[in-house]
Formats: sequence, structure tokens, C-alpha cells
Amino acid sequence: MEEKPPAFTVTDRRKFTEEGDRRDETADAAEQESTAERSDSSARVINFPKPETVKPAEPAQPAQPAEEPAGPSAKESADQHAAYQQSSSEIDNMLRQADPGTTATQEVTFEHVIQSIYLSAIMAMGAGTEQGQQPRIDIVGARQSIDMLAVLQEKTKGNLTDKEQQLLQNALFDLRMMFVEITNAIAKSAQQPPPKKK
Repeated sequence: MEEKPPAFTVTDRRKFTEEGDRRDETADAAEQESTAERSDSSARVINFPKPETVKPAEPAQPAQPAEEPAGPSAKESADQHAAYQQSSSEIDNMLRQADPGTTATQEVTFEHVIQSIYLSAIMAMGAGTEQGQQPRIDIVGARQSIDMLAVLQEKTKGNLTDKEQQLLQNALFDLRMMFVEITNAIAKSAQQPPPKKK
């Protein structure tokens, strides 16, 4: 069976060879003409465009500051706060009707905020595990809770009562001590070789 010439010809117009040397354009043009003569008259020659020369980068324009999304206006905030207070009052009324012996819910204070974050941290460090079960420790979650208390301490400096300051300081001290003990225990157990099988 007679082999047909290719239906098209590909011309390499790169300026450099694979070795990185500059390509001789006159030799390439002669080779292209001889290839075209050898090919069948029905063959198409495809000339890929020469790559564009790289233009020097234009100096970067200073970034336009992104517009901050507009928050709620003072009136919108006040209206929302009033609606929230109304809804809270309705919930308290429904709870009292359902169980007349219940007392009104306490107002949330700074101490409640500290206690809530403190409890999150100690739960993440395995507190509250049922007897006989392996504690589940979320050391990253514990660290985040401790760091949140540290941010509170930094941002409220000079604005707390002595009692609030003492509570925050004690909570941070306890949590950091527990965190160090747990991370030391984890590091120690990681260094011990696994028990030998009998």
C-alpha cells in the first residue's frame, strides 16, 4: 500500500531551539520551502503565528481601597435592638406562663461572657468526659478559646472593675496551666515507643 504524504505541514516559528540557542530564521525559511515543494499539491501548510514579544510590565497602579460595606445606620441599629428586646420579653412571658415557678432570666454580664468562654476551653481540653470513657481533646479549639480571653483582656484594659479583672486573670491563668499540662502530656506520649506485642 502506498503511503500518502501528510495533509498539512506544521511550521515551527519559535525563536529559540530546545537547547536554548537562537534559531537561524533564514535556514528555517529554506527548509519550509523545500517541505512545501515535496508535499502533495492538496496539502495545506499551517503557519503558526510568531509569538508576540513580551511587553515590559506597566507600573502597577496603586490599589484602590475596597469600599467597606456600609453597616446599619444608627436608626436601623436602634430599631433592631428594640425589636430584639420585644422578642426577648415575649419569650420570658411565654416561659412564665408555661411554668409559673420560673424566675426571670438573668441579664448577661461580663462575668457570663468569661464563664462561657472558660467552659468552652475546659470542655475542649477533655473536661466533662463520662467516667470510664477516653477524653476527647480538641487542643486547637481550646487554644482558640484561651486566645479569645486574651483578646478580651487586651481590649478591655482599663475598663473593667477589679472583680471582673480578677475573674478574667484567674480564668486565663487556670486555662493556660491546663493547656501546658495537656500539651506536655501529648508530647511525652508521642516520644514513647509503642508497647511491644507479645
